[in-house]
Amino acid sequence: MVKALDVAQKLAEGGRVHELTGMERGQSANRVYRIWRGDGTEVAKIYGTPARERRETHALEALAEIPGTPKILERGLEGDLHWAIFEDAGRWNLESLPENPGLARKSGNILRSVHETSSERITNLSRGMDQEWIAVDFLSTLRRLERYRRRLEIESSILDDAREVRPPFASDPHSAHTNPAPDNFVVDDDGNVTLINWEWATVAPVEWDLSKATWLLGLHAGPSAAAAFQEGYGRSLDQYQLDRWVVYHSAMTLVFRVEQSMDAAIGAHDTYLSEFRRAVAASTLNAGA
Repeated sequence: MVKALDVAQKLAEGGRVHELTGMERGQSANRVYRIWRGDGTEVAKIYGTPARERRETHALEALAEIPGTPKILERGLEGDLHWAIFEDAGRWNLESLPENPGLARKSGNILRSVHETSSERITNLSRGMDQEWIAVDFLSTLRRLERYRRRLEIESSILDDAREVRPPFASDPHSAHTNPAPDNFVVDDDGNVTLINWEWATVAPVEWDLSKATWLLGLHAGPSAAAAFQEGYGRSLDQYQLDRWVVYHSAMTLVFRVEQSMDAAIGAHDTYLSEFRRAVAASTLNAGA
């Protein structure tokens, strides 16, 4: 069986290869490498499944005219592994460059341009994630989270309160990235920003992307970066609306992490668990406001 590292070394044509680590792990995870060939560097992405390569390629073809989206230089198949080579978008990201309002503002502008792209181009789905879908999945996510209550050391009273939180408001679906986390906004030495990792692009309410980016930027890069991102996007979410989305996003994050990890205990003081508790309390307190 061909291994991802073997593919990257072959693509590097004798040049250096350095793996870029990410959150994902497991057999279906993508592997990403910076490769040195010729006079510069490029990024080789070895996909964990053919479907991931197919979805990302389709999304990037639809977004080809949008500034701040990745540029594919080559694509191919080695054994059973699909791969793509991208322009090297930079060695930094919004998480590693905290409290940089200028870059955050650029990032917000990129996301707005994505949302303004025709949704028919980015996916062939007949129906996207609308308000009804969000409401159903919100409760489903909380039920999944409850399965891991003891492992995550979540008080049953917190989950009881979470079920009383109204599902977050969702407008009509548009083209969406679905995971505009700070480390997906890559920055080069000239300050150019590129939003990477498009294999989960779909049609979703703009509030999904906007809330997730704002929340995670505030958490990892600071409040000034979060405020600048919304300024660049041209819209801000009020705190009550944002907190309801944070209940949803943090619950999904916790479920994903516990289902992907063999670690028996994520820990009562985990950042995302603390955010879940905080957002549930805030949403419950302000529900009647």
